[in-house]
Amino acid sequence: MTRVLLIKTSSLGDVIHCLPAVSDMARATPGLELDWMVEEQLTEVVRLHPAVTRIIPTRQRAWRRKPLAGETRREFGAMRRAIGAERYDRVIDAQGLIRTAMLSRLAAGPHCGYDMKSVREPPASLFYDRRFPVSVTLHAVERMRSLCAQALGYELPAELDYGVRAESGRPGWLSKGRYLVGLHATARRDKGWAEDNWIELARRAAAEKLALVLPWGDEAERARAERIARAAPGVTVPPKLNFAELARVFAGATAVAGVDTGLTHLASAVGAPVVAIYAASWSDFNGVMGPAFVANLGGPGAPPSVDEVWAQLAGAIEAGRSTGAWRPEPVEPAPDLAGRRRFRPSNARAVVHRR
Repeated sequence: MTRVLLIKTSSLGDVIHCLPAVSDMARATPGLELDWMVEEQLTEVVRLHPAVTRIIPTRQRAWRRKPLAGETRREFGAMRRAIGAERYDRVIDAQGLIRTAMLSRLAAGPHCGYDMKSVREPPASLFYDRRFPVSVTLHAVERMRSLCAQALGYELPAELDYGVRAESGRPGWLSKGRYLVGLHATARRDKGWAEDNWIELARRAAAEKLALVLPWGDEAERARAERIARAAPGVTVPPKLNFAELARVFAGATAVAGVDTGLTHLASAVGAPVVAIYAASWSDFNGVMGPAFVANLGGPGAPPSVDEVWAQLAGAIEAGRSTGAWRPEPVEPAPDLAGRRRFRPSNARAVVHRR
């Protein structure tokens, strides 16, 4: 038996990007016992992967706000006892931050992480016993896969598999027929796509006899979804859904269009064809990748038009769903530019992968 503690605490998209590394470890390491430390609100996502043995929740964001509160001390103590109860064969910090590197030292075992030239916060590397070089020009998924492969000493598989298993079946609130999912909600306003664009997209979907499901997470997002539903036919505003319920909806969708949010990555991870919409960030290092059709469109200050998104959705619908392991197309890494930021291609561009 090989016992591993994996530290990847946040955010949603980053946690999903780490799932293929878990699949690799499980396939390459017979008898793997994998514990995963993750932010409490994301434990449900980690639970979607069957290779995770134990989830150790952390609430670092809440603790930083109230570091001296009694609740913080109790919760931190519980987490410390949880990771201190085992002797690990490897402790892998896939986050690469000073705070997560310090957390890793609470666990017994060889502490593994990126070397100083590869890590996001270079001082974090000083906390590791074993440091590994990983190109800063790789996609985030491949960086974490490479780190874990080096830490455990196996050859990186050519195939990639998120390993996520979504529940099957259609939820009762969803009417019969084919449907698209529109992921319009994002924590950052500049990452959004104009409401009029979603209305036009819904109208085009309705013309093709496709419903548009608009999930939401807070009251402002629900209000936006309801405005879109009043302005266009065939729009469904579901009840508030948790991650497992969302994964189920994505798994049954004809295709998914979404802004730069972790949910768009989850949709691809469960095998849905995805068109990702970028308006304030680049997709080169953190774009959507998955077993089915994927199109990453736009960039900072250059969001794609409705015509561009609809054209790619047509390709996504034609390509259909695909799940399980696949062999990613080789992608030339973006240039390693000077400074701490590891990516900045010169122009916004669309990246499309067809299966």
